[in-house]
Amino acid sequence: MNWTAIWVTFKLASLTSLALLAIGLPIAYWVTFSKWRWKFLVESIVALPLVLPPTVLGFYILVAIGPHSPLGRFYADLVGHPLPFTFEGLLLASILYSLPFAVQPFASSFEQVDRRLIEASWTLGRSKVQTFFRLIVPLSTAGLITGVVLSFAHTLGEFGVVLMVGGNIAGETRTVSIDIYDEVQALNYGGAAKTAFFLLVVSYVVLLAVYAMNRKVWSAWPQK
Repeated sequence: MNWTAIWVTFKLASLTSLALLAIGLPIAYWVTFSKWRWKFLVESIVALPLVLPPTVLGFYILVAIGPHSPLGRFYADLVGHPLPFTFEGLLLASILYSLPFAVQPFASSFEQVDRRLIEASWTLGRSKVQTFFRLIVPLSTAGLITGVVLSFAHTLGEFGVVLMVGGNIAGETRTVSIDIYDEVQALNYGGAAKTAFFLLVVSYVVLLAVYAMNRKVWSAWPQK
């Protein structure tokens, strides 16, 4: 097995999960508690990677971070090299691709918190930030773990977005899914089978842990 590709994959999945924990919490909070009548527009954008083909999403991300885009030019001027076909660019694409896998469980768990407890916290003089970290987060632990683990597992199997944005650079952007594809293209079915079985076992163990912690692993957007 290609242990370098495995290391890159687990590094990517871990950083993606941590980033989504930081990014997904405020988004999920806003989705759950905002009373803006048009918030479904934001919900639809967040959920778009669920239905959008990975190659299409990867193409638009590639265009958005390319050297001719404002973001791409800014990054190149800042660090001295373009963002596409780098691990940093791949990380950005992975965060966008796995965003709904974190936000949806987060929002669903926030929705289950008793509103009377939240209002009682406000009545006692606690700010919204204090209420969030001292009340809502502790009562939503299962959902937060579910979102982090699901985003980690989803990143492990990325292919289309990885290939479009990261390419196939050994030790930099070549993930396990790309390595399996390369092995099949080289007619090395034995090597591909070993790596695929390894990824199958890891993915199953990750999902098994999620189901063990929370039987309601997958849920739709919070019901209003």
